[in-house]
Amino acid sequence: MPSLLKYIIWPLVLYAAYCGLLFLMQRQIMFPRNQIPQPSSAGQTPPGLKKYWLDTPDGRVEAWYLPPAAPTAKTPAPAVIFGHGNGELIDFWPQELQKFTHLGMALLLVEYPGYGRSDGRPSQASIARAFTAAYDLLAKREDVDRSRIVFFGRSLGGGAVCALADLKPSAALILMSTFTSAKSFAKNFLAPAFLVRDPFDNLTVVTEYPHPVLVIHGKADTIIPFSHGKALYKAAEQGTLIAYDAGHNDCPPDWKIFWQDVEKFLIENSII
Repeated sequence: MPSLLKYIIWPLVLYAAYCGLLFLMQRQIMFPRNQIPQPSSAGQTPPGLKKYWLDTPDGRVEAWYLPPAAPTAKTPAPAVIFGHGNGELIDFWPQELQKFTHLGMALLLVEYPGYGRSDGRPSQASIARAFTAAYDLLAKREDVDRSRIVFFGRSLGGGAVCALADLKPSAALILMSTFTSAKSFAKNFLAPAFLVRDPFDNLTVVTEYPHPVLVIHGKADTIIPFSHGKALYKAAEQGTLIAYDAGHNDCPPDWKIFWQDVEKFLIENSII
């Protein structure tokens, strides 16, 4: 009997140790900020870009603001707050997302705590605090129409903007390659979902969100499967789903088509 008990107890002890290690290491997995090379921004900064430092309880967090590219009849102008993926920095995005400014929108890129030059450590709570500070900065601008602020997130950034949508009003959500909840990935690690420290329950936020939601997802995404995008779309009260023949990091496969789709969504919902 003692021998049989040994074969039962030791696997349980090893599994408990594995779960404990996973609990301690999960933020290094979810937020691999120390593995991201700092890019050189020399010659890559669009004209008019202004850099801000946001004071948060976790330290100073960086944000980059781009005004509309040209004067618009719709003044004050609509705006976009963008959250990037977990393996990225705000430095990667000004050129690609500058198209928003040509649509007559202001753009605010918000860094995560602990990423790039920003202080602090990333977590759902610290990211929500950083994005709330960014929202407050943007909403106070006289040239920004706070009733037409759109939250746009890619991959982990979808979790960041959904956390913000749970705290602050917005005109629409754009979620690209976004997951339903971080807890849904616990099974991939053979761990119970309650161990997830930063759940990013995007599905619940989208279910309760009263405004338009654009879900963009690659049908061949192996990192965040297409089923996540479909679930978010189905949960939305006013949902639109655009599925591309793409994976995760190559979504969208054609930026020209992407911008046509986004512009159509913004026009149809009277944002631009």
